[in-house]
Formats: sequence, structure tokens, C-alpha cells
Amino acid sequence: MPLLPALARRLGPGATLGSLRGQLLRWLLGPLLVLVALNTISVYHNALDAADTAYDRSLLASTRALAERVSVVDGKVVADVPYVALDSFETDTLGRIYYKVTGIAGETVSGYADLPPVPANVPRSEAYPALVRFYHANYNGQPVRIAALLQPVYDDSMRGIALIQVGETLEARRVLSNQILFDTLVWQALLLAAVGLLVWFAVRLVLRPLMQLKTAVETRGPNDASDVDPTLVHKEVRPLVAALNSSRLRMHMLINSQRRFIADASHQLRTPLTVLKTQAELALRECGKADTDPAALREIAVSIVATTDSTVNLANRLLTLARIEHRSDDSGEPVSLRGLARQVGLELAVAAVAKNIDLSLEAEQEGMVQGQSLLLHELLANLVDNALRYTPAGGSVILRVREAADSVLLEVEDSGPGIATAERERVFAPFYRAAATLERNPGGHGLGLAIVRDIATLHNAAITLDDAASGSGLKVSIAFHAVK
Repeated sequence: MPLLPALARRLGPGATLGSLRGQLLRWLLGPLLVLVALNTISVYHNALDAADTAYDRSLLASTRALAERVSVVDGKVVADVPYVALDSFETDTLGRIYYKVTGIAGETVSGYADLPPVPANVPRSEAYPALVRFYHANYNGQPVRIAALLQPVYDDSMRGIALIQVGETLEARRVLSNQILFDTLVWQALLLAAVGLLVWFAVRLVLRPLMQLKTAVETRGPNDASDVDPTLVHKEVRPLVAALNSSRLRMHMLINSQRRFIADASHQLRTPLTVLKTQAELALRECGKADTDPAALREIAVSIVATTDSTVNLANRLLTLARIEHRSDDSGEPVSLRGLARQVGLELAVAAVAKNIDLSLEAEQEGMVQGQSLLLHELLANLVDNALRYTPAGGSVILRVREAADSVLLEVEDSGPGIATAERERVFAPFYRAAATLERNPGGHGLGLAIVRDIATLHNAAITLDDAASGSGLKVSIAFHAVK
């Protein structure tokens, strides 16, 4: 059926949703219109049956009245029909009436001899306590309804059954049926119009809170993070309002975080760029001298390279922080922390040897976790790089991977100055640097542990800072969920 594919296209996945008010009106008034149409047909047929019953009763009354005039006289069946009765049978205000009286032997006693006979398959009517049959036929080119009544007749000389037939044309029935149909359609149309008006008003009234919600959301300023009042709408829509409030809060927090990040990044980049510009101006000034000192020029160039490297490192770390924000929806893949620790250890082994630092790996198990290998590599590289930077020459840095019941522990332990307990929560903020680190590495940016914290949060891992086992140094522990 064409209707079913059309409904599937309008209601199935991917369907374009139109007006809610329009859909409600269609789904309420459409079935109602179908029901009204079915009810109209049913009422019309019931009314026709009632009209047929009424006219059949009148037809039977005429047949019985005629049957009472039938008797046996001198051994013959006769019908004593007065002239007035004959005149009423001949014509009616809305049609014609015909009759026929048939005797015991099948002879025509009175009336229209050519009136259609009773069909053989017409059953006796059970609606009346009489031997009567009703049937339709055509007579003189017109449809007629005929009642055929079997009437017992007898006297002292004979006994038998006479047949009395009375038929009428259908004009009166048609007029009544048309009147019933017209009245039914008028009342059903008025009813449908009234119901449609009430439904339209009800839908408009019910949807008014949604329009108020729309106005409340549209009139809010860009910096307004307050919740939309859920009592503005119905109970069924309140979860949507709660989700809207939650989404708006997350968006507001994200915008504020980006604003702080941009402000901090601008502040941090301004200093090295200013230094770089100053160094370049010194180099130009030195080149403009008649007695340019190559050694001084070389020293300026070395400073420019160092400042550039520091600025590039800062920019890369800022880009890493931004990249973490855009990977929050990636669940990653199984990653071996032991393999990752071995790779990072090999990459930073040259820096460890240059400072005469003992860089070792303690991992007897693979330590499989679900994550993003590139970000986990960045996390471990930042931890090891920080440990190598702040551990004095001759010290030690240990990479450790351990498996617990439902978790995998990644630890980086060094013999550096450590971080004071009061500062261990603050060092995860971007651009914050602990007092001990400022003394050993004044050129740092304070982004390493911020990057580590964000990557750990992205992987639903818990990070803690403790004193090293030797009592001097820092141990960073990150607990991941183990892969089942």
C-alpha cells in the first residue's frame, strides 16, 4: 500500500521533522476524520435499516388490512376491496402502491395480475408473527418493495391458503434515506468542526510553554550561564531542559577555559617574542657597526637560537594542550605501557647520559591499558623529561610499570628536589611552577604537568604526587584501568 511507505519515510530514521503543532493536529484530526467517516457510514446504514423496518411494517399493515377483506363465497375466493381502498392503493403522495390477491388454485382474484411473483429463495421474515416475505423486484420499469402474506381462507365447503401481495415504489424510502444522509453529514460535519476547533485550541495551549521556553533561551545574553527554569514546561519536557542547562554549563566552562588559555598563552608568548625581537635588533645594530665583533655577533645568534627553541617548545606544548581537547571522543586502542616506557626511555637516554643520570626501567608485565598511544607517549615523555631536567648529575630516574587487581600503575620516580606538599595540587595548573623548579630550571614554562594531568583525565586515570622512596625526590603515580 502506498500509505505505509509514506508513513515510513515521514516517521523512520533520518526523516525531517516539521512543525510539532502540525504533526499533533494531523495525528489527532486525521484519525478523527477517518472515525467520523466510518461512523457516518455506520449511522447512515443503521438509519436505512430503521427506515426499511418502519416502511416494511407499514407495508405489512396494508397487506394485513387487505387480507382481512379476503373471504370464501360460494366456494370461491373473493376480495371485497372498497373503491376508497382501491384509490389509496393506486397512488401515494411519494410513489405508487400495487396489490394482488391470488386464490387457493393460483388464480388472480383481484389487483395487478402481472405483479412479480415471490422468488423461491426468499425466506420468511422472523420479525413479525405472520407468514410474510419481503423482496425487491422491478415492475413497470421501477424498483418496488413487495410484501407477500399467506392468508388462510375457509368455509364449510373448502379450506386453503390465499396469497396477498402489496408492493410500493421506493421514492418515499429514497427521500427518507437522503434526508437521513443529509442530516447525518450535517451533524457530523458540525461535530468535526467543533472537535477540530477544540483540538487546535488545546494544542496551541499545550505548546505555549515551549514557545515561552524558546523566548527565554533566545533572549539570554552570551555570558548568561544561569539555568533555564524547568518549571516553565511540562514534566515530560523537563529532562530536555535539564540537558540544555547541562550543555550550556559545559559550553560556558569550555569558553571560559579557552579564554583563560588564550590569555595565559598570550602572556607566556609575549615575553620570549619580545626577547627574540630585542636580540634581533641587537644583531642588526651589531651588523651596522664598522668594526663588527664576530664573537659578539655569534653570541647574539646563539641567544636567538636558544630563545627560538624555547618559544618553539612552548608553542608545541600549547598545541598539545589544544590537541587533547579535540580527542576527548576517541576511546583509543589497547596500549602496552611497558613497550611505551621502553620506547620513551630509549628516546631520552642521550639526555640522561649527558647528565650522568641512571635511567632505568622496572616492568615485568605488559601493563595493557585502553588509550591513545600518541597522547600516552606525550604523557610519559613529559614526566621523564621533567625528571631528567630537575634531577642533579649523578642521580637516578626510574620508570616503573606494575599491575594490580583491576588497574595498571605507571610510576616515574627521581632523586631531584621534589615538590613541596603544599604545592602539589597547584603544579597541575598551566604555567604554574614550583619554587624548587624555578631554582634549577628558570627557563621552563610550567606546562609539563598540566599536559600530564589532562591526558590522564582523558583516559580516566588517577594521578598522585608522593615523595620518592629514598626520601629525596618526587614519585609520580598514574593508575589506569586495566584492559580485561
